[in-house]
Amino acid sequence: MQDEKGNNITFLSSPIRAQGAIQLTECPRDAMQGWKAFIPSKKKIEYINSLLKVGFHTIDFGSFISPKAIPQMADTKKVIQKLKVQSSNSKLLAVVANVRGAEDAIAYHEIYYIGFPFSISPTFQRRNTNSTIEESLVKVDDIQELCIKYGKQLVLYLSMAFGNPYGDKYSEEVLLHWADEMAKRNITIISLADTVGVATPQQISIALNTLIPKYEHINFGVHLHSREQNWKEKVSAAYNAGCKRFDGALKGIGGCPLANDDLVGNMNTEWLLSFMEEKGEQLSINKQALNESLLLAEEIFI
Repeated sequence: MQDEKGNNITFLSSPIRAQGAIQLTECPRDAMQGWKAFIPSKKKIEYINSLLKVGFHTIDFGSFISPKAIPQMADTKKVIQKLKVQSSNSKLLAVVANVRGAEDAIAYHEIYYIGFPFSISPTFQRRNTNSTIEESLVKVDDIQELCIKYGKQLVLYLSMAFGNPYGDKYSEEVLLHWADEMAKRNITIISLADTVGVATPQQISIALNTLIPKYEHINFGVHLHSREQNWKEKVSAAYNAGCKRFDGALKGIGGCPLANDDLVGNMNTEWLLSFMEEKGEQLSINKQALNESLLLAEEIFI
């Protein structure tokens, strides 16, 4: 953050972590995708460009998914052409639902990460990517091959990682099984997605305390959805287990429109920043740019 004179303030690192260990991903794509009123491309561009100045590790900015499924993201190709990535240290991430989307995304040198949601709930996998789990596993292989070939990095989201609202079979063993399948494919970034906000701190703790020591080469992150009353317990569980990659969205806006009707908002980025500051983590956040982004968010999400 910055002091009153505008000088950058760097948070001290926690004694149990390496400096710069925490990676914060800001997710305007997840905030926007379920918004009912179409957000003009000009506003999206202005907002994402403001976020690129804040100092986040990654900006999850858009998706290459059929406009029929996600109308709000139909202008991603238009938006990316106006993003000022050259003057930012943040990396762009785009989400895809199939190989065709991945082929579109890798054509843009500005995009560093390709995100693919692999649901361990068969019902949600069908709703989200119009494919079975078995078919989606083939997609993972093909997209990973494309990423390696074209110098991109795959971010694999294990969606419905802590349960689902459909009655599909769920257990810790199911989650660990699919994490192991992704590890076999040399995927080095896996994000556990609490898609509908059902995760308990105990579930988060058990999963990460099992996975992180077992797969030391994998950066396990969390994409949590939470209400105000229990956010800190969830973040603490992930942090204490050694998680270093956290997703959030300013003001906690968003959620997957294909999950269910009662969306639980994204993890509020302001909460994450406060938590990390409290823990003494080293973050290079430009407070003035952050405040400008918050003001834009108030204009957009009304």
